[in-house]
Amino acid sequence: MEYSREETFELANDMASMTEDTTHINDLFGDLPPVSAPAVAIVRTLHEAGYTAYLVGGAVRDLILGIAPGDFDVATDALPDQIAALFQETKFVGAAFGVMIVRSNTEQVEVATFRHEGVYLDGRHPERVEFSASMADDAQRRDFTVNALYLDPLKGIVHDHVGGLDDCRTRTLRTVGEPADRFAEDGLRLLRAARFAAACDLDVKTAVRQAMRACRRMMCAVSPERIAQELTRMLTGPSPSRALDLMRETGLLDEFLPEISALHGVPQPPDYHPEGDVWTHTLLMLEELETSDAALALAVLLHDVGKPRAMRRTGGRVRFHGHDRIGMEMAREILERLRFSRAIIDKVATMVLGHMKFFDAPRMKPATLKRFMRQAHFEDLLELHRLDKLAADGNLSTYDFCRSHLEDSSDDDLAPLPLLTGNDLLAMGVTPGPRVGEMLRELETEQLEGRLNTVPEAKLWVHNQLGDRRGR
Repeated sequence: MEYSREETFELANDMASMTEDTTHINDLFGDLPPVSAPAVAIVRTLHEAGYTAYLVGGAVRDLILGIAPGDFDVATDALPDQIAALFQETKFVGAAFGVMIVRSNTEQVEVATFRHEGVYLDGRHPERVEFSASMADDAQRRDFTVNALYLDPLKGIVHDHVGGLDDCRTRTLRTVGEPADRFAEDGLRLLRAARFAAACDLDVKTAVRQAMRACRRMMCAVSPERIAQELTRMLTGPSPSRALDLMRETGLLDEFLPEISALHGVPQPPDYHPEGDVWTHTLLMLEELETSDAALALAVLLHDVGKPRAMRRTGGRVRFHGHDRIGMEMAREILERLRFSRAIIDKVATMVLGHMKFFDAPRMKPATLKRFMRQAHFEDLLELHRLDKLAADGNLSTYDFCRSHLEDSSDDDLAPLPLLTGNDLLAMGVTPGPRVGEMLRELETEQLEGRLNTVPEAKLWVHNQLGDRRGR
């Protein structure tokens, strides 16, 4: 990969800054949060046994950036067998990489031995891994500088060998070393770059952006399962729209979600969508989303995925007839390609297909409305509709209508016990066959409409139906 003179100078300055920096946590964020206690206990045990150990990775980064930290990991010069000898409950999760899970205070903590790695031959795994006693060696094999910070919780000191502290201060995303080398080692880092930039509000260096575009084909070496996991974290985390924008800008989206990239520039009727094209509408919905539910987040991303294929221009207006059905089929194809679970695929497909039905809800007959509201995942479908309208004309009247009816309806209102069974109908003289199911459905409709409320009323209705048929 080639860089301009200015970019080469920028990289040279970056590399020159990679000398160890140590800073006390009081100058960064203050006290450690209680959630760090299990990992700190492991560090203390390792120190008491004569080893060095540190909190490392994303949690340290988040503390410095003022973000609520996630899981705390530990890095140490202790070898895996030595770690296992110190703790009662341990298990290998990456034996070749010296990664173990250690149970501490009922919590599980990932503990890894310092290491440096050889060349990545397949875009996923290094050809060799060697354990090291050096924190600096371990830092050099990490992906981004802000993820290569080592915190000694016993002394309250953060160690930095790659300029990560400065990058946290300036909220900059930069790779450890040459960007193209880091991305060539593991294509998943391309997606992680987009996620970190969005979730941590980091500015992506020009050289990193260019390397993301140049290395985008490395996505082919990443398993669908790993992509799905990273995509889910991205969509359910902070600022997913920023992550998607960066992936579209660098060509990543074309590599694994071309159907979403195709939403860009697709026009919509301004009467209903004053916000602009389908891409803008989708990003606005994602920004309104506040959930850890993967299916709902994916349904937001995919709800209008059928619009580019369905788009027609009629009388100077843009139409998308059938985009819900087309989108449902496309959503299934996309999620199956990324190997999401069958439960998530079915749920997302149901929501994509059903998201347009709300426009008919105020005009539905009572039975139709009740059947609509009692379907599986209706609460999520209703939330999808709310987000859809917030990101468009902002008219929530249909949402309020459905929410009010749902809150005023009990389970018995929406799905009452049947007044009669199939055996009852047969005993009353209904001919065996499809007519039994049809009549049960008609009976339920009468019940949901409030015209039948008791068993005698239902039996009279059946007798009248049979009489009508016999009189023809």
